[in-house]
Amino acid sequence: MSDEHEAEQADETDVEEDVESETEAAETEGLQEGDFVKVAYTARTVEGGELVDTTDEEVAEEEDVDTEEHDFSPRTIVLGEGHIFDPVEEDMIGKEVGDEGSVVVPAEEAFGEYDEEQVRTVKAEKIPEDNRYPGAHVDIDGEHGHVETIVGGRARVDFNHPLAGEDIEYEYEILEEVEDRVEKAQGLLQMYFDVELDMHIETDEVEEEVTVEPEEEGEEPETETETVEKETLYIEQSPQLQFNQQWMMGKQQILQQVMDQIDVDRVIVQEVIEGGQMGMPGMMGGMGGMGGAPGGAEGEEMDIEAALEEADVDADEIAEELEGEEL
Repeated sequence: MSDEHEAEQADETDVEEDVESETEAAETEGLQEGDFVKVAYTARTVEGGELVDTTDEEVAEEEDVDTEEHDFSPRTIVLGEGHIFDPVEEDMIGKEVGDEGSVVVPAEEAFGEYDEEQVRTVKAEKIPEDNRYPGAHVDIDGEHGHVETIVGGRARVDFNHPLAGEDIEYEYEILEEVEDRVEKAQGLLQMYFDVELDMHIETDEVEEEVTVEPEEEGEEPETETETVEKETLYIEQSPQLQFNQQWMMGKQQILQQVMDQIDVDRVIVQEVIEGGQMGMPGMMGGMGGMGGAPGGAEGEEMDIEAALEEADVDADEIAEELEGEEL
C-alpha cells in the first residue's frame, strides 16, 4: 500500500471520528435524564378540553377548582424518573431552560384504554349508604370506582379511571434547572405531599459500630466504635404532614428516594411542638422518620422517664392516693 493511499485513509478516519464526536455532543446538549427541572404546565383532554392538571392558579380559578385546597406553584421533577408521563419527559430531553412544548399523550400511556370488563355489578350492601347514588366515588374490595346505577340490591360500578380512554395534551414551559440540593428535596416532597417544608443539610459526627477482622485465623471478628461524618437532611415536620395518610404509609420509601437523588447519608424528621399547649412538663417532641439501617432516617426518641423526673412525679405516691379513693 502506498504512503499516499495510507494518508488518504487516515484523513477519512479522522473525518469520521470528528462527525461521531459532533453527533455525540449534539445528543448530550440540553437537559438530560437525572436533571432536576422546575416546570409550569397545563394538561387537558384532547376531546372536550377537560382540565386534568395545572400549575396555573388563574386557569384553576377559571375552571372553578378550589384553589385553597391545592398548591398551584410550578413543579420540580427529575427527568427520567416517571414524575410526569413519559412522552412529556422525552420531549423535554435536549431542551433548554425557557423552552416551551406541547405534547399529546395517548390514552394507553396516560390513564389507560377504557375497558368494558371493568364495569361490574356488585351488591349494593358493599357500598356505604351515603354513597348509594349515581356518580358517587366508592372503594370496594381495594378497587376505586364510581357508581353508574343502583337498582334494588344491585349496583353497577365503573372501576375504570375517570380519564381512561382519553388522550391528554400537555402544554409546558421549562422555568429553571434546579441545582441546590435543599431545593431539590423540597421539590420532590412537595410533588408527593403537596406541602412546603422547612429543611436544611448539615454534616454531623456520628458514632457507629464497625466490624474489625481478626488478626489470626480462627478468631471471632470484633466490633469497635468509631466516629464518622454523615451528611444529614433535617426536615421540620408540619402538622398537616404528621397526619397525612400517604406520609405515614410511604415515608420510608419516599425519603430513601430523596436520599438517593440528592446524595445525603440520612434524613432526620423533626417534630416541633410549640409552647402553650397542654401536656406533661418537660415532655419534648421527638424525631420521626425512618429507623434502623445506616443511611435511613432516625427513629423517634422520647425519654418519658426523664420527663416524669422533671415533672417531679412520684409513681408510688400516685398509687397510694389511688388506693385510698372510693370508686
